[in-house]
Amino acid sequence: MAAHGRSALRDLFDESPTPHIAHPPRTHHRDFYVATDGSFRESGGGLGAVIETRDGTRVARIATTDTPPDNNVAEYRALHLGLDVLAARAPRDASVGVLIDHDALASNVNNTILATSHPDGKPPRPVSIPAATRYHWRGIQARLTGFGAVRAARIDSDQNPAHPLANTPGRYQHLSHEPARCVLPDPPQSSGPDPGDPTPSEFPPPSRADRNNKQASD
Repeated sequence: MAAHGRSALRDLFDESPTPHIAHPPRTHHRDFYVATDGSFRESGGGLGAVIETRDGTRVARIATTDTPPDNNVAEYRALHLGLDVLAARAPRDASVGVLIDHDALASNVNNTILATSHPDGKPPRPVSIPAATRYHWRGIQARLTGFGAVRAARIDSDQNPAHPLANTPGRYQHLSHEPARCVLPDPPQSSGPDPGDPTPSEFPPPSRADRNNKQASD
């Protein structure tokens, strides 16, 4: 359960590994959080997304049927959809936390973000994209570079609030009638230096991915 005045997605993001990215704790805090999930079944799949501000204001919930050829494609389509919806409702300089229950996708997102700050534009680790997702990956890349900052966290499927939306989209048809909302989070309240932040003479702590290797794989 989220603390009062905090997003449930933020709490989940703060406790989850962010593959390949080391960071002091304060940099974990985002303006917006988006959790996405895609499902694949022979009878048809679905896409789900939940978007919140850091103070817990709901921006959008999406549940839609889809017919992906496999589960990997479903995950990429869901992230593409979630980022598209967020991009229409958030300022370009927003910092975004992405929550995904797909190891390779979370790894690819963070590697792509790290590549933008590399002198040669090269990711620290190879980015391998399933062939059937290449067009969606291009859309995802465009959205990732369109925000002020993005970081992806790897979460468990049973913790993903977008999971039921993707798996049983027919039960959430009422969400299509929810009005579109363009909201901004409340300004962050300063409470002094974060005791977890390193001083200039200290090295940043290892990433949560390094401390949770079993959870954060490529």
